[in-house]
Amino acid sequence: MSKALEVKDLFYQYPDGTPALNGVSLSLKRGEKLAVIGANGSGKSTLLAHLAGCFVIESGEILLFDEPVGREPERLRNAVGMIFQDPDDQLFMPSVLEDVAFGLISRGMDVPKARELAMKALEEILIPHLAHRPPHRLSGGEKRMVALAGILVMRPDILVLDEPSATLDPRARRRVIDVLRPLDQSMVIATHDLDLALDVCTGAVIMSGGKITVCGKLPDLLKDKTLLLENGLELPLKFLS
Repeated sequence: MSKALEVKDLFYQYPDGTPALNGVSLSLKRGEKLAVIGANGSGKSTLLAHLAGCFVIESGEILLFDEPVGREPERLRNAVGMIFQDPDDQLFMPSVLEDVAFGLISRGMDVPKARELAMKALEEILIPHLAHRPPHRLSGGEKRMVALAGILVMRPDILVLDEPSATLDPRARRRVIDVLRPLDQSMVIATHDLDLALDVCTGAVIMSGGKITVCGKLPDLLKDKTLLLENGLELPLKFLS
């Protein structure tokens, strides 16, 4: 199976000198859903920001459908849709419908067509009733779903999600899982929610200290209690006896 994304020996440090990525390498097959797990500070969010083209590559290489990206992050931005950990970072228009349509309009689509497609995207994930609500008055779960609609309407080849279930109540968390699981796009999900990873993904990598310490198939990888404890993690709830 061909690769949607490949990362080779990626390094990055923040302007203050703090190291964040220390030689990360991984690959994502077309249609694969990959979980990136690890304790706080392990480098997960920084890795996702690189995959989405938010940072210029300092050292290492990212390939998009077997073609090197080089120092052109806009190529990743056009192919990868990212959902940030805090949906408030993505929602800023007066209404939900305008927010979901914004990306299409910014790419030159006429407003009526963009709003038509935005409404269809809201209908696809069962939240058309939110179309005319102001985003700042939505619940956390509703904001998460709107942010997801705003990315899905762009039809990205790859989805990158940073902690998609963070702060959600059980019902909202289940709705996010039910939307993500049937999607055809290749997907990278950084998460502390190991049960979500088991529900949505088929493979996982564990990060620690800016490195990938292990990769493997799910659910087998997340049954290894010793390995998880060594990386600051605990067994998923479904494996606790």
